[in-house]
Formats: sequence, structure tokens, C-alpha cells
Amino acid sequence: MPDRDRLVACLPKCELHIHIEGSLEPEMVFALARRNNIRLPWDSVEALRRAYAFGSLQDFLDVYYVGMSVLVTEQDFYDLALAYLKRAHADNVVHVEMFFDPQGHTSRGIAFDTVVTGLSRACADAREELGIQASLIMCFLRHLDEDNAQRTLDAALGHRDRIVGVGLDSSEKGNPPEKFARVFARARDAGFSLFAHAGEEGPPDYVWQALDVLGVARVDHGNRALEDDVLVSRLARDRVPLTVCPLSNLRLRVVDDLAHHPLRHMMEKGLAVTVNSDDPAYFGGYVNDNFSAIARALDLSAADIVALARASFMAAMMSEAERAAALARFEAAVRETGVR
Repeated sequence: MPDRDRLVACLPKCELHIHIEGSLEPEMVFALARRNNIRLPWDSVEALRRAYAFGSLQDFLDVYYVGMSVLVTEQDFYDLALAYLKRAHADNVVHVEMFFDPQGHTSRGIAFDTVVTGLSRACADAREELGIQASLIMCFLRHLDEDNAQRTLDAALGHRDRIVGVGLDSSEKGNPPEKFARVFARARDAGFSLFAHAGEEGPPDYVWQALDVLGVARVDHGNRALEDDVLVSRLARDRVPLTVCPLSNLRLRVVDDLAHHPLRHMMEKGLAVTVNSDDPAYFGGYVNDNFSAIARALDLSAADIVALARASFMAAMMSEAERAAALARFEAAVRETGVR
């Protein structure tokens, strides 16, 4: 194992940008389809993998929504989440903030409670069995209308003890954050933490809207923020975390080559950057794969890798006491690696 890969494997880390439906591996897609007697448009695992030739975010979403159709029962959601959490644990991930898309399920007649109960039960078991802390962030599908999002928030209010935050994902182009201003205001008043995908395919203005209209604590992706120097200064000054997903950016053609990825520039400009996997079953890698790939492509130093892993703890939803304890364990692991 190359030294950089060994360092990545040794470091504890948080994953802050993972869509749990995007961890649905092709083998599990077919297993759940058989379990639930669902007919798929692909005749084999290999055929499904061949469909992962995405030219854009929308190309991916078209396959993603068909894939999630195999999730029907509480046990399906439990099995999905526990499989991901075991895989994350193998990557030395100790804290996960997991996105899920309830509208992609309730629109198919799956009860909101079925989704949340299955996912939260897996989080509880992973905490008990693996020692990994995991929580749920419910995302609104931005290609749907505000009324649909409002109804979804209504459903979430009854599960406030199991859902810690709300986010915004799906097709970014033509669906600005301001479309959901009233929904996010209600969510904030209800005590949810706020997040939003912005600046992946959408313009820097979408990042401004996520900050100033929605009031988010963290921006998911944020690549195109670099096109606006004033915005970059704002993000650096306020230490707004960006949850960057290198392999996702490559597979969705946000960048044409990882060597051209803006992560190094983000770091040089003092932005609070974290590395995450996004939809690992579709984009070819879990969190350690993303660390290793971007480290090779940008020739990141050991100190850079440590800084990125450390940033994940600074950006996570933790109490200050929890953060201090997690960082103490992290720094102990860094000392064991010998990296200064």
C-alpha cells in the first residue's frame, strides 16, 4: 500500500456528504428486487454497472431513482444503511451525517415512517456494534415544488428525535435555493440544522442564496464558489464548511480530470474543505477512495491529508465537548502516524 493510502486508512474521519440511497450497490439492487418481486430495466449486475456512464448530474439521477425503487420495507432501508455503515467503519469513519431522500420513497407509496425507522434502527445498531456515530439529514428534492417540500417537512416534524437536519439536493440547474426559502425558515424554527447542495452545477449565486436566503450551516459541493472572489472571502471569513466529493465531480463531469479539481485552490484560499463520497456505489469509491484519488491527482502532502481529515471534525454537527473529545482521539492517531 502506498504511504499516502496507508495514512488515509490510519486516520479517523467524519463523512458529511453521503446519500444513503447512493450507497446502494448493484448486487444489493438485484437482491432487493428479488426480495420484493420488482422488475428492473437491466438484466444483470454487469448491465447495471454499464449504465453508470454519466454525462451529467441528470444522467445519474435518472438511474438513481430507478435503483431506489427496490427499497420497499423497513428491513430494506435497515439493510441498506447498515451495509454502508459497516463499509464506512472499515474506512475508519467514526462519525456520519447521512442524507436521505424521503420524497423519492413516499412518491412510490412507501410510508415516511418506514424509511425513517429502518434507517434510524441501523444507525442505532451501528453505534452499539461498531462504535460509529450516525445521524440522519432529510433532503428535499429541489426539482419538486415547494408544496411537496412543505408536506415532507410536516411528516418530518413527527420524527424530530430521529432527524437532526434538513438539506436540499437533486437537479440543481433551474432550481435555485430561494425556491425553498419558506420551507427552510419553518425547518429552522423547528430546530433542524440546515444544509444545501449549491455550486455543483449551479452558479455562485446559488451558494449566496444557500447562505443568505436559506441560512445553511454548511454548503454541499460549492465548487463554483471559486468563480466569485467576494464569495470566497465570505466563505473563508465565516469558516463555512464545503463538503467536496472528488470522484463524484469526476464521474458527473463537473471536472474533466481530477488533476483539474479545485480542492487544492480551495485549501490555499483558506476554505474549510472536507472530503466525502456522495453516492459511492455509483461513482466508484467510498471516502478513503476519494481521499486517495484526490491526493494522487493533486500530489497532496501528508500534512494536507491530515488537514482535510481534521477539517471533517471541525465541520461536523457535534457539541463542543464531543468535538474536543473526537479531536483528541484524532490528534493521538496523527501522532502515531509520525506526521507533523
